Order: sequence, then structure tokens, then C-alpha cells
Amino acid sequence: MKFTLESSSRVNLIRAYSAAEVRVGEQSVRRSCIVTADALITDWEPLSFAEFSAAHLEPLLALQPELVLLGTGPTQRFPSAALRSAFTARGVGLEAMDLGAACRTFNILVQEERRVAAALFFI
Repeated sequence: MKFTLESSSRVNLIRAYSAAEVRVGEQSVRRSCIVTADALITDWEPLSFAEFSAAHLEPLLALQPELVLLGTGPTQRFPSAALRSAFTARGVGLEAMDLGAACRTFNILVQEERRVAAALFFI
């Protein structure tokens, strides 16, 4: 799916997504990544949602989001209780949704100038 949003500010927006790719601005990303209004981390481990654990949280939480959107691939999946507890302990909201819903929701929240981070997985 391709979107077009007009933005008066210079923030990262997800311009398009598919099962194999996310386009953030003009950059194409084909692996799990973290996106915020002003950061794009493309060398983030884990490679899949199944590998996602508390060991992978530091780069995400270091961005100090108020809310993290987990784009869990083609279907909505939920993180473990340990992961949910780690977010709660840090006072960070967590929402799990499929990749497309996470991309669309990210764009809305970033346009509202919310401190949101999207952790996006393809598999």
C-alpha cells in the first residue's frame, strides 16, 4: 500500500509498506527496524518477531518513547508477559498490531507530535 501525507515538519513518515519492505521517506527498509519522528534504526536485532526479547529493548527504550507500536508482521501477535512487564516498568505504552496497522498508526501519531516509536517486523 502506498500513502501520501503532507507534512509541514521534517519528520520520518512511512510512505509505503508491503510484506517485504517499508519506505521511510525515500529510504527502503527490508528488515526489522525502529522508526521514530527523527530516527531510523535499520541494524536492529532481532530479525523476526519470534526472536524479540528483553535483550533487544535498550535501543528502542533509549529513544524515550511514550508509546511503542509493535508491527508484528502480516498478522497481529502479542509479546510475552515478560516483554509487556518491561514496558510497564519503564512507563512506556505498548500496542501490538499487524505491520500495516502499525505503519498507519505511526504516521497519525507522529503527525500529532506524539513521542511514538514503531518497532516493525516483516516475519
